[in-house]
Amino acid sequence: MDLPDTFCEDFHDKALCSEMEYRSFGKTGLKVSKLSIGGGVFGCYGSYDENDAIETIHEALKSGINYIDTAPYYGNRESEKFYGKALKNVPRKAYYIATKVGRYEPDYKKMFDFSAKRTRESVELSLKCLNLDYVDVIQIHDIEFAENLDIILNECLPELEKVVKEGKARFVGVTGYPLKTLKEIILAAPGKFDMVLSYSRYTLFDDSFKEYLQFFIDQKLGIVCASGHGLGLLTNSGPQDWHPASEDIKEKCRKAAGLCKDSNVELGKLAAYYFTNLEGPSTFLSGMQSKELLRMNLKSLKNGLDKKEKEILRQLQETIFTKSVNWEGNEVDRYWNEMKKVKKSN
Repeated sequence: MDLPDTFCEDFHDKALCSEMEYRSFGKTGLKVSKLSIGGGVFGCYGSYDENDAIETIHEALKSGINYIDTAPYYGNRESEKFYGKALKNVPRKAYYIATKVGRYEPDYKKMFDFSAKRTRESVELSLKCLNLDYVDVIQIHDIEFAENLDIILNECLPELEKVVKEGKARFVGVTGYPLKTLKEIILAAPGKFDMVLSYSRYTLFDDSFKEYLQFFIDQKLGIVCASGHGLGLLTNSGPQDWHPASEDIKEKCRKAAGLCKDSNVELGKLAAYYFTNLEGPSTFLSGMQSKELLRMNLKSLKNGLDKKEKEILRQLQETIFTKSVNWEGNEVDRYWNEMKKVKKSN
């Protein structure tokens, strides 16, 4: 297999990189690894040991993973600062990195700002945190939380186009949970987006991403399919308290985790295998804050599942995950309810 433009002879493990599958990233001309690394785990989603995590990033890159994602929202830029440290001695050519604008802090009053002014400020601060002159992709983060899409189309997107012209980013993308909203904004700004990121919409409990996949392909977008573990739902340890899913979905996943534990199988590995076998997306983004998780996902990608694991996966699909479910609307409703309280208190 041809090695990607990110390959560096003095840095990468050529044999491992040769085993990695690389896919076209829409109309950008980039070739990205089938498996990529998400940055949420280095900020607001879980805990990590910094030294182990830095070693994990280096091992991932040397193994052929070449796409990294982060955001200001992840731990008040903790994730961006972590990558600034982790990538310090890595050749810039060796990876593609994406960050975001629009979503910033846990405090509801300060959580979202899609204005041109804040967009510009955020890009400059992201570059400072990352210790980079440019990012490969700059994404508008979780557009479903905007009061309406006009501010994104009239302020945020035009500012990002300026950022690209200035050489501070190469491509513009958009992210969100509701697939219909992603489609709506892509249609409203034809040709202006280079990539799209959807998360937790192609998992063992939700396959609604399939319905939109061909549309994204037809638009010649780089397609990032993120969080096949459903933000931690599909792991033996289960979701954290903040998880937005309904109790019904959580209960299904607890049941699945129980079955896996009883069989000495890791639900996260089954979820990763299922997730990365969808045809069409450019890359599958997964949080991997430890070498153990990285190696598990790479092993699943390379070798698939053993006989026992395949049998457990079949049981899960036939007895627990029998229909597609999601938590669309839960977070948005909660956000606007909280914003109403804020307005009343003022």
